Amino acid sequence: MLITPTGSRYEDTEPDDIVFVDGDGSVPEGQLKPSSEWQFHLAAYHARPDRHALVHTHSLHATVLACAHKPIPAFHYMVGVVGGKDIPCVPYATFGTPELARYVAEGLSERDACLMANHGQIASGTSLSHALELAQEVEVLASQYYKVLVLGAVHVLDDAEMLTIAERLKAYGRNAEQTPKRR
Repeated sequence: MLITPTGSRYEDTEPDDIVFVDGDGSVPEGQLKPSSEWQFHLAAYHARPDRHALVHTHSLHATVLACAHKPIPAFHYMVGVVGGKDIPCVPYATFGTPELARYVAEGLSERDACLMANHGQIASGTSLSHALELAQEVEVLASQYYKVLVLGAVHVLDDAEMLTIAERLKAYGRNAEQTPKRR
């Protein structure tokens, strides 16, 4: 996998700074040290070989909910974009540890995004642009959910409706473009 180097500011990172990490976690000599989060990135790729990109952020509202250990339920139908009825929040573990890698892999095993307790969010996709777009959508949903919580009344869509949404989303937008056309 390719990953940003540890301790580098994104705006100062050049293409040659990107670090290659092999499937066993090894890094060829002469490269910068990979992000301290390389273990959970690698674990996520192993858990979801159908996903080819990850975006990990500490976006404001997703992180607020993660620090409160609050998953995002199906308060809005768009929660279905992650591939299920909620956006889970995986348990806390110290950054850069195998334990956090295991939790992230479990959280992404059946979803395309999850929150990480006391940390932030991670989104996966078939491409980097898809993963980034999903991370942005998770942040929007986190912001909306936070505001609904402030009002005190959260009305969650039931599982049957979320299954209907999941089926409809398979043929929506970018997903529809990937569906072979019938002649």
